[in-house]
Amino acid sequence: MKQKVTAVFDIGKTNKKFFLFDEAYQQVHKEYIKFDEISDEDGYPTEDLASLQKWLKQVFNRILATEAYEIKAINFSTYGASFVHLDENGNPLTPLYNYTKQIDQHIIDGFLEKYGPREEFLNTTGCADLSLLNSGLQLYWIKHGKPEIYKNIKYSLHLPQYLSYVFIGIPLSEYTSIGCHTGLWNYEIKDYYDWVYEEGIHKILPPIVSTETSVNMNYNGKRIKIGVGIHDSSAALLSYVRSVKKKFVLVSTGTWSIAFNPFDDDAISKDLEDKEAINYMRINGKPVKATRLFLGNEYKIQVQKLDKHFDVSEDYHRSIKFDYDTYFEIIKDFQHYFKWESITDPDMPSETKIPFDEFEHAYHQLMTELVLLQIKSIKKVIGDDEIKRLYVDGGFSDNEVYIKLLSHYFRDKKLRTTDSSLGSALGAAIAISDSKLNSKFLKNNYSLKKHVPFIVK
Repeated sequence: MKQKVTAVFDIGKTNKKFFLFDEAYQQVHKEYIKFDEISDEDGYPTEDLASLQKWLKQVFNRILATEAYEIKAINFSTYGASFVHLDENGNPLTPLYNYTKQIDQHIIDGFLEKYGPREEFLNTTGCADLSLLNSGLQLYWIKHGKPEIYKNIKYSLHLPQYLSYVFIGIPLSEYTSIGCHTGLWNYEIKDYYDWVYEEGIHKILPPIVSTETSVNMNYNGKRIKIGVGIHDSSAALLSYVRSVKKKFVLVSTGTWSIAFNPFDDDAISKDLEDKEAINYMRINGKPVKATRLFLGNEYKIQVQKLDKHFDVSEDYHRSIKFDYDTYFEIIKDFQHYFKWESITDPDMPSETKIPFDEFEHAYHQLMTELVLLQIKSIKKVIGDDEIKRLYVDGGFSDNEVYIKLLSHYFRDKKLRTTDSSLGSALGAAIAISDSKLNSKFLKNNYSLKKHVPFIVK
């Protein structure tokens, strides 16, 4: 007898994953792939959208044909700040522009001149960073910088909804993607910001539906419930919000480390210069206070430099365990030695210095400095809230040095980690289900682990 499962495509910037979950949300199958980036028309690296779409269909059709599983539902979780622009035939018009791509300053200046002041924009959209990380600005940039392309756009879909479109052929929008630091949404009136209507951009944005919406359709002869997709960070948060009754902060780590506080009633930052304060949206439309840190990106850059400096293999850092004596040797006369390339911090030196003889020592120094940045980010999102619980998921939940240090510096809080690979995927599965989650859900489904601070000698 075939096992009934829910399928989820969980698409990160690096790894593209496919999961099958049984009716108790236990993982029964997983596979993943990486694609080499391609270049957009300006030579900037970007997602290979054609290869991604081909892989989606190949994997799904193969699993559908197997005798082992009966797919009852499928949903999609992807990174945000990314639009796919479709022509009238439903074909992508442009590359999937990388959100790290720089755009001309005169475009940003023109936007602020028309729709500023910046303070008002920040206070209503929860989005201080005017760049392509703000996907609404991408639409403005294309309209005014690439008018020949813009006039041929029938619909612009956020990436999660594009993956759903690949299967259902219906263009839709949903709240978590719209509310993810896009600059499109006015949290005060719960509608698109005025500039969206004044620019006529609302005409290329599909109808908005609930994140829990699904379409029942016949796909290759099988009756399947197909979801509309969800932004990965909002998906990662969903399981915690539904199963944890006490206040908490979730630190979702990866290329970006995002700290979420879903319990702050004053969620939108008033600091114009704080580009790391952003907002997300829960599936019920409520804003979520968040801070971001380019943790995984900076970690990758610095570890590659350490690999070269100490002439070790590129995977060597994965073997490093926390060493108490090494850490206390570092903090005895602590100094900052690393100059960040993708993070700005007033404490960093003008250039990197590595006054260590061993990789392990330099690595502990690197992780200490990165965790100090992480602590600032978490404290900022906690604010004045009485929050005693921290959950960490994503790639750094498996990093022993990171977790030991975080637990040490937050000795007054209960620190828990969950399985690094499941957060957003399980959230996407839950989003299209009718199940209620109990307090043991994280323990049973996310390999929840408790962490106790190490004893200071």
